Amino acid sequence: MFRTALRNVLSHKARLLMTVLAVMLGVAFVSGTLVFTDTLGNAFRNQSAKSYDGIAVAVTTYADQRDEKSGAIDDATLKKIRALDGVASATGRVDGFAGVADPDGKLIGNGWTNTGSNFAPGKDGEDAQYTFTDGSGPTAAGSVALDRDTAKKGEYEVGDTVRVATTGPVKEYTLSGVFTTEDGAVNAGGSLVLFDTPVAQQLFLRPGEFRDVTLTAAPGTSDQQLLTAVKPLLPENAEAKTGKVRADEQADQTETALSSLNKLLLTFAGIALFVGVFLIANTFSMLVAQRTKELALLRAVGASRRQVKRSVLLEAAVVGLIASVVGFALGLGLAVGLRSAMSLIGGKIPAGPLVVAPLTVVAAFAVGVLITVLAAWLPARRAAKIPPVAAMNSQYAGATVKSLVLRNSIGGVIALLGGAAVVGGAALAGSNGQMLLAGGAFLALIGVIILIPLLSRPVIALVRPLLLRLFGVSGKLAAQNAVRNPRRTGATASALAIGLTLVTGISVLGVTLGQAVDKVTTDNIRADYMVSMASGDALDESALTALEKADGVTAVSPQQAVWLDIGDTSLSASGVTPGDVQKVLTVDTVAGSLDSLGKGEIAVSDKTAKSHGWKTGDSVPVTYQDDKKGSLKVGALYKDNEFLSPVLIPRDVVAPHQGRADIREIWVKTDGGASAAHEQALVDALGDNPGMSIKDRQDIRDMFGGSINLAMNIMYGLLAMALIIAVLGVVNTLAMSVFERQQEIGMLRAIGLDRRKVKRMIRLEAVVISLFGAVVGIGLGMFLGWAIGQTVSAEIPQYVLVVPWGRIAVFLLLAGLVGVLAALWPARNGAKLNMLTAIKTE
Repeated sequence: MFRTALRNVLSHKARLLMTVLAVMLGVAFVSGTLVFTDTLGNAFRNQSAKSYDGIAVAVTTYADQRDEKSGAIDDATLKKIRALDGVASATGRVDGFAGVADPDGKLIGNGWTNTGSNFAPGKDGEDAQYTFTDGSGPTAAGSVALDRDTAKKGEYEVGDTVRVATTGPVKEYTLSGVFTTEDGAVNAGGSLVLFDTPVAQQLFLRPGEFRDVTLTAAPGTSDQQLLTAVKPLLPENAEAKTGKVRADEQADQTETALSSLNKLLLTFAGIALFVGVFLIANTFSMLVAQRTKELALLRAVGASRRQVKRSVLLEAAVVGLIASVVGFALGLGLAVGLRSAMSLIGGKIPAGPLVVAPLTVVAAFAVGVLITVLAAWLPARRAAKIPPVAAMNSQYAGATVKSLVLRNSIGGVIALLGGAAVVGGAALAGSNGQMLLAGGAFLALIGVIILIPLLSRPVIALVRPLLLRLFGVSGKLAAQNAVRNPRRTGATASALAIGLTLVTGISVLGVTLGQAVDKVTTDNIRADYMVSMASGDALDESALTALEKADGVTAVSPQQAVWLDIGDTSLSASGVTPGDVQKVLTVDTVAGSLDSLGKGEIAVSDKTAKSHGWKTGDSVPVTYQDDKKGSLKVGALYKDNEFLSPVLIPRDVVAPHQGRADIREIWVKTDGGASAAHEQALVDALGDNPGMSIKDRQDIRDMFGGSINLAMNIMYGLLAMALIIAVLGVVNTLAMSVFERQQEIGMLRAIGLDRRKVKRMIRLEAVVISLFGAVVGIGLGMFLGWAIGQTVSAEIPQYVLVVPWGRIAVFLLLAGLVGVLAALWPARNGAKLNMLTAIKTE
């Protein structure tokens, strides 16, 4: 039986090719994902260890430039640390946002990855954290050093003038040196600028203060001893840990971040393999059907049912093993490609070997072989039931009416339970509703897949008259062939249905959320421009002053973050410019007047006022951020707005209580609306600062809705593999169907059906099956998209279900195209059959 199984695999190489391809793609995705994430994890772990190499203790204070009370390490404390027994060196560090302009004046890097720090040389004049390849570190106020990649991108050489943007006005410095570093921000595609220590302190914290300190131990002193000795000298909020612990924490954070990517990619690999199950099961079902007499003959000469079943499963195992070997090799190439792709888009991955863990190899081969064997189990079971007497019959009846009724009954119950759970989850909403919905969606999908053979006849019957009218006998035969074997049609269409269920559901949800976000943005923003730091840091007040003086500007108001204790409640507030805030943002008053802001009063959202029992004219006790107390009068109530805090307060009221204003964005209204001239006026007013971002209304809409579109595009890309496997399934089904129907096609040719019409018949059959799967998938996807949207609709203002009919039409067209492309090879082979040979074929 073992030799028989191997002979069958070798004799059906072409027919098993599509199955091998489907399993190969799934295994490649799984193995490539695991190798890629293991390689990244190992590289970043090694980088973390290297960045803390030689560091005994690392101290972090989380000191804030805007809060003078936040504990930092001053020069006096640093001297005490250096004087401790066992301390070989103690280096103070301070960092923050610093961006460098390229030759076109644009920011090098990604904003949040652009950092600046201080050059801290030891007695030898070197800073152990950096290795200079050209020049030396900055030791004067007017000089800086750049990492090698940034210097290369900006085309800078030692002695050149470099424009550097921080949260304040852009400044020019002389480049003193170029260095290499293992800094994580640089490896993420950002930049690192080194300043002289007093300059860095002035820019990022306060003169004479450091945010972090790293210590090295003298010979004979353990890291733990040093840690114990330094802790009593640190401010309250400081956190001291050994260098090894810090390195491990960084590595763990990296692995946590990578695990999310790992789970996402493996989820889509699972979807692709799930789709592949239908292709595999269909292939082996057709092979079993074609070899009915052969298998019956084996039974007649003494093979037991168990032996026949094992023979088919062994064939599947051999196919799975071959596909796994090829897929694993392809997965290694995929991992290398992903690593290279990250480098191309600006993410610098630390050097390191490709990591192929034993668990990855086991997982890849287990997935490939087990999935194939499990998919072939039902066909093998059916093969074992073939009676020996079938060897003497030209045909053997397949599924009985009883089995079909049982299948449809089970499918109907599962689909109803799934549908009920989906509707219940949509009504329940929230996290509990989403969990119920997820279970219901799975059941609904399984139920529909089971029922697809039953659905195929009535659905395809609807298009049969159209096919007959448009394509004559070819259309009629195509429709009849598509429903001749409902199980085969259902299994083929199921693969496409699964893919399009996911794609349609994502599209409905994504377009709906995108339009809701877009409407919120459009309805609530009146400004023509939003100005912010590319890094997300707070803007300097000098930017606000400059914008107020810019040509063409008619209104300017910041969103200055403020925290107030009003009564016994801590509330976030927005420091705004009275008279201008309502010109740049939509503030719908429900009581009082926003003019009261100009009198030093506050405006409160209606929901906040209701929850606290406030009304216009009330005076409320306030404690500011500097702990000073006072009272403020409620001058207006306004409708809740996603772009405003619960409280609006005039900037000049909070200015005396904030050391440095926390301005995250500035809204600007111009005379006549946005234009190239107005945008250039803003750029000029801000000193052509590459670190500042100026967005017009369309940019703002793209910013809020862009993440949704990006997520949808990523999903489409990842689901593409599942759809490719579905296409392979259509090709495989048609090719084997043509092989099965050689005699029939020969008879059709003999009675006058020419080659062109044979091709058309097979192509139409493929299109009908593809469109049937697409219709089922799109219908189920729209239902699930609606249900998921209902669970989050209460949290999203302006939520209204949007059905993207244009995209759905494209999906249907693509499904039809899939049918046409999938039929090219089978149709060509069918048309080339010699009619006399085909008629003799048994």
